[in-house]
Amino acid sequence: MGKISMAYIHEGEWPPGTVDIHIVKKSLRKAVSVAILLLPFACIFLSFREISATLILWRLLLSGHFVILLLLLWNPVHKESVVIMPAFGVQLETYYASGRIIRRFIPAGEILKPVLLECVTPVTCYWSLSLLVRGKEELVLVFKELRPPMKMLLPVWKALCASMENKESAVTSGEVEGG
Repeated sequence: MGKISMAYIHEGEWPPGTVDIHIVKKSLRKAVSVAILLLPFACIFLSFREISATLILWRLLLSGHFVILLLLLWNPVHKESVVIMPAFGVQLETYYASGRIIRRFIPAGEILKPVLLECVTPVTCYWSLSLLVRGKEELVLVFKELRPPMKMLLPVWKALCASMENKESAVTSGEVEGG
């Protein structure tokens, strides 16, 4: 399987300490370039006068639309984002090419620690970012579908760690004032 090009966007904190958004997007640049390269071949086939089932299949295959459709159906996730709200928790969002959006919210009080893991399979090795959540036996994957490289995971991990430190310092200062 070839590498999928991805883009990382950090939308920053809007008043400091409120909301921090990290987005990882899958780029369809390769699929579009393949479609553009195959377009002249499709035009050549379209210039033929005879129409047969084989010719129609070749027209669909070489027009590029089939390639883009195949790539979208193969991995329909367009982007995944992490919205960090230190006072409330973390919202994990998955955006599909069809327009469907799945959101998962994890309250700040349930998050024990963000963890970077190296995943090793017989075929490949990649990094993943997970959350250790109170009351769950398994880790919660931050990016469920996409596998962003370490250089994209590191700023998200640092932001999650900073959010956890802010939450812990607020809890300890509250205990000191109340005690």
